[in-house]
Amino acid sequence: MNRRDFFKYFLLLGAGAAAAPLVKVFTPPHILPAKGSFSLWQIPLSQTPVQGNSYIFCTKTGKVVVMDGGVQREAGYLRGFLGLLGNEVEAWFISHPHLDHIGAFNEILKKPDGLTIKAVYHSELLPEFYKRVEPEHQNLTVEFYRNLKKSGISVTDVTEPGVSIEIDGTTFKILDVKDESVTVNAYNNSSMVIRVEDAVRSVVFLADAGIEQGNRLLHGPFSSELNCDFLQMAHHGQKGVSLDFYRTIRFGACLWPTPQWLWNNDAGKGYNTGPWETIIVRNLMNELGIKKHFISWQGLSRIV
Repeated sequence: MNRRDFFKYFLLLGAGAAAAPLVKVFTPPHILPAKGSFSLWQIPLSQTPVQGNSYIFCTKTGKVVVMDGGVQREAGYLRGFLGLLGNEVEAWFISHPHLDHIGAFNEILKKPDGLTIKAVYHSELLPEFYKRVEPEHQNLTVEFYRNLKKSGISVTDVTEPGVSIEIDGTTFKILDVKDESVTVNAYNNSSMVIRVEDAVRSVVFLADAGIEQGNRLLHGPFSSELNCDFLQMAHHGQKGVSLDFYRTIRFGACLWPTPQWLWNNDAGKGYNTGPWETIIVRNLMNELGIKKHFISWQGLSRIV
């Protein structure tokens, strides 16, 4: 959905609020929930060229669940999208407190503007850990945790993998949580990894898992549950889990929360001129025969 479309829908929403119940608010067809299973959207990087991570679920009866939310500048777009879905979030899952995952949500916590959030699930990092391993991110982390505690929202700190949250026939299972013994690529390797499934389809969100967390997942008690229909590519599709991780599990399609410059490994001098590994991972997907790709720089994707 482009910005002009959103302005149109916002006007319609305003008209509906002013004249209710005489005016029925129009919701575009690609926003309506699927019948018999959940819908999933990969939210585009609409306001900024930086990388971000933002996904929205709508269950078969219309309950809304959010994964991360992207950078601060995405807050307006995210609010608009959630408004079209009813302005109520059943659960919000946070993978880890890097700015490209919590920035938008942090802004919403500061100014909800009528958005109701019933529950938040995350794996909270301890101050002695984040101050030591990534001090450059501690200010935002402290602010985010403070805003979360002040919000009055029900917050669950998931400290062990294996926890399952059932929402309207859709299961959100936590396959991995923080591991503060890992100090290399520390925040990313403490991502909350989540499997989402119902009787019809499954999605695994690797968040920003690095090599160490990927190996932990492969050798952990839930390794068989990494196989899925849709796989969110780790760390925006590069320098995440190992290539052997992707070779080991089975999946049918890729979700890329990836801006165009990163997709093309373009540091400003053209295709594949940068230091990132996206092209290597893309080539591996070709070798594995994965044909279906949803890429955030290409716009809003309704995946199912």
